[in-house]
Formats: sequence, C-alpha cells, structure tokens
Amino acid sequence: MTDLYYKYSDYLKAKYKEKIYKIPINLPITCPNRLDSSGCTFCAENGTGFEACPNTFRVEEQLAAGKPHITKKFGAKKFIAYFQNYTNTFMPLNTFKEYITAAAKDTDVVQISISTRPDCIREDYLSVLEEISSMYGCDINIELGLQTINYHTLAQLNRGHGLAEYVDAVLLIRKYTFSVCTHVILNLPGDEMLDVIETAKLVSALKTNVIKVHSLYIAKNTILCNAYENGKIQICEKDTYLERVITFLEYLDPTIAVERLFSRIPEKDAAFSNWGIAWWKLLDETISIMETNASYQGKRFDYLNGSALKKL
Repeated sequence: MTDLYYKYSDYLKAKYKEKIYKIPINLPITCPNRLDSSGCTFCAENGTGFEACPNTFRVEEQLAAGKPHITKKFGAKKFIAYFQNYTNTFMPLNTFKEYITAAAKDTDVVQISISTRPDCIREDYLSVLEEISSMYGCDINIELGLQTINYHTLAQLNRGHGLAEYVDAVLLIRKYTFSVCTHVILNLPGDEMLDVIETAKLVSALKTNVIKVHSLYIAKNTILCNAYENGKIQICEKDTYLERVITFLEYLDPTIAVERLFSRIPEKDAAFSNWGIAWWKLLDETISIMETNASYQGKRFDYLNGSALKKL
C-alpha cells in the first residue's frame, strides 16, 4: 500500500524523524472574495474550520487546547500550527506577523502551515515569514487553493482568481525555502478527465511539495448546495471519481507527498459527501483497484524535460 503513492505521513516522518500532527488554528478573519461577492459557491459560512476552536481563542490557547488531545489520540509530541480557515494572509502585515509569531514561539511547533489563496501571496508577507522562521527555527508551509487548472470552472465557482495567480504565487514562494501544498478538487461540475490530467501535470511542473486532493463535498446553506438540490449541477459517480484519482496519481510526480484523496466533513453540515460512503472505505477501494491494475504514483510521469525529444 505504501508503495502505491507517497503518503504525507511518510513525508513528515522522513523530515522530522518522529510523528507530527496538525493543530488547526482559527483566526477572526475573512476572505477577499467575500468582500467583493458572496464568495466561492462551495464555501460555507464558517469556511472549512469545522473542527477548529472558536476564533475568539488566542493562538496560544488553541495550541494548548489541541496538544493533549492529539498526543493522547495519535501519540504526537511535536506539531504543525495549521492556520486553516478562510484566507490567512488576508490581514494587515503587522497583524499577520503577530499571529504567526505567537505560534512560532511554541517550542513544540516544528512547522507553521498557512492556508491561503493564490491571489493573496506577496513578497512582504513572505519576507516576514522568512524572518520568523529564522528567528524561531520553525519550517514554513504555504497551502494554496488551486482546485483545478480549468479557469472556466474557476469562474463558474466564483473563485475570484484564475490560473495565472496560482502560477505567480508558486513562483514567488519558490524564492524562499518554504514548502508548498496545493489543494485540488477532482470532481468539480464541468471538469473532465483531461482537466484532472493537466492539473497533475501543472502541479508537478511547478514542483509543489505536497498535494491535498479533495472529493467535492457540498456544505449546507451554500450557493452550490442550492444548485445541487435544484438539479442544476451533477456530481460524477463514485467509480468515475476513483478513476480520476488513480489517473491523477499516475501523472503526478512521485516525489510529491499526497496528504489526502477524499474530503471529510461532519455529516450534519453536508448535503453531499463521498456518495454516503466512509472516506476510508473509498480509500481501501482505490488501493485495491490500483493493486489490481498495477497502478502507482508517477506511472505516467514522463512528460517534462523535453519529452518529445525522445522521438529523435
């Protein structure tokens, strides 16, 4: 199983030589897309922080609340402070620095992971992160929500950015020693297999370090939920999604760590999630299919570095 794709847990273990686990941090912030419009059509009112502490808690309090639970359940003693909800670089620079510094001061925090949008990456924010990383000795990871390379789909989702912003953000981050995690959704309405393949190719060419694959869930009380319940959009069948996941992995650079392949959302918050099947059952089925078909991550990773010259 571990040979079929590069698991994120193996990536962390190789990097830190011990078990590491994320503690979600929820800040009292918003998203720039919500200021200009109603936001992305799939985004719930509370963003994605379904399991985080209230944003009224200080960063230090959220870390203190998460540590004992995670240590007891997973055995981790070192942590990633995961600034998860909404857009965590969308705030004044001084405020941003204060929040990140509060997490970096915690001696049990070995990495700070910042979830944000591609159109909210700028040199001065990256310079502040470099300063904090150097001062406190913690690694920096930046998570970018690309979702798909299909800019027509991005527009339909009211995403508020296109493909160029993602490319620009990665190139800016690459000037530093930070790692990059890219979020993608492989079953967005309107996307086809070609979009899945090209997404794998682009993130591989830009050398993202980690990929987080989401199966599209539909949160209640969202624009996408209204469209779904009124039959205006359709979600592909489960078998089609599994085929897309496996194909995505085959085209993906085998050195990119895979954090997840299926989304998770509390049942009470979802109008649709994973075809009503537990994520781990879907993962087991995916692994079984890959084993049967001799599939593995990077099987079709042969398209970079002037691949057409092989025909000479």
